Amino acid sequence: MTKPAAILDIDGTLVDTNYQHAVAWYMAFRQYDVRLPVYRIHRHIGMGGDQLVAALAGDDVEEELGDDIRSAEKALYLSMIQMTAPLEGARELIADFKRDGRRVVLASSAKRQEVEHYLDLLDARELADGWTTSADVEATKPQPDLVLAALEKLGTDRAVMVGDTPWDVRAAQGAGIETVAVLTGGFSEEELRDAGAAAVFDSIVALRRGVGATPLG
Repeated sequence: MTKPAAILDIDGTLVDTNYQHAVAWYMAFRQYDVRLPVYRIHRHIGMGGDQLVAALAGDDVEEELGDDIRSAEKALYLSMIQMTAPLEGARELIADFKRDGRRVVLASSAKRQEVEHYLDLLDARELADGWTTSADVEATKPQPDLVLAALEKLGTDRAVMVGDTPWDVRAAQGAGIETVAVLTGGFSEEELRDAGAAAVFDSIVALRRGVGATPLG
């Protein structure tokens, strides 16, 4: 039997972006006099922006200011995007899977401009079988749309997600697949396992060494 395909989350899993996003959201909320501590914002990184504002600040703020805050966050994050970098072993993980004969899709609900930047950072355009952007989803994580879009690009439902947040795990569960998680997004092993992760590693490097003992094996 062929090995399962891999759906690899980009933000926080392959590229070190979560804390830049947390700061960008913090500054965006402050622009509209919504004051939230960064640690609370970080707990929601990985959740899509279409849901994050209400989850953090309530439905009234979402209704009145949601689109404005999201636009501000996008501009602020893009001003910091040059600070992001691939996590150690990220491109090598993709290459490992391809050598094993697996299909690989890189999964993101970010805007195309951001995803294109990450593809360049990872030098992954000729390596991955495809990738997703915000254009491929209607609802973001923890809704399963992103994972379902990746499965459609793979042409199979026999796949495993690799992610870094509880929102990744829940989105994968909604699409009927398992998740192998890494700690690179700043969430604890307990949080990721409580969300339903089948296995948790402290880094991509450790995942590469231990992949045979996971649902990807």
